[in-house]
Amino acid sequence: MNRDKRYAIFSRLRAENPNPTTELEFSSTFELLIAVILSAQATDVSVNKATRVLYKVANTPEAILALGVDGLKAYIKTIGLFNTKAENVIKTCRALVEQHHSIVPDNREQLEALPGVGRKTANVVLNTAFRQPAMAVDTHIFRVSNRTGLAPGKNVLEVEKRLVKLIPEEFLLDAHHWLILHGRYVCIARKPRCGACIIHDLCEFKQKTED
Repeated sequence: MNRDKRYAIFSRLRAENPNPTTELEFSSTFELLIAVILSAQATDVSVNKATRVLYKVANTPEAILALGVDGLKAYIKTIGLFNTKAENVIKTCRALVEQHHSIVPDNREQLEALPGVGRKTANVVLNTAFRQPAMAVDTHIFRVSNRTGLAPGKNVLEVEKRLVKLIPEEFLLDAHHWLILHGRYVCIARKPRCGACIIHDLCEFKQKTED
């Protein structure tokens, strides 16, 4: 795929949705961090349902730390892998309190040092909260990048690096949100909705559907 086609793709995505953002609900960088940790292998809908209740009771590192692992589990038990996530969230809250004055760090190295925070989670926080041009590649973005020919790669890191390199600079800050939403609602896994796709004529996927 050439640069002109990539530019056209993101121009259309921007025109359709000028101010994209995550579907996770949050009102602070800390709330976003915890929501992203909880969202691993879970839907944003399930995370939002849990955090709407949790954040009314505890939405600071100190407050969640005070709940303890078992107390936190009561609020997130409807989310997949909640046992492990509760342990990681409590450890992360402790690290934020003890090492970062309860402030979420704005750099990759310190973010990835937090329990339960991998490269993808760090990228979401860096991009969404701190507006850094980071690219968090999840299953949706990996699929869209390979299927459309936008930035093919054999693994998540390869796709991430190609996207950061190939996406025109003016689109890079919001590209993560456009691609994840496109993969979630249009370029879906089993049968992409090519007939409803605003970039169908630019996409290089050979087995396009009529729907």
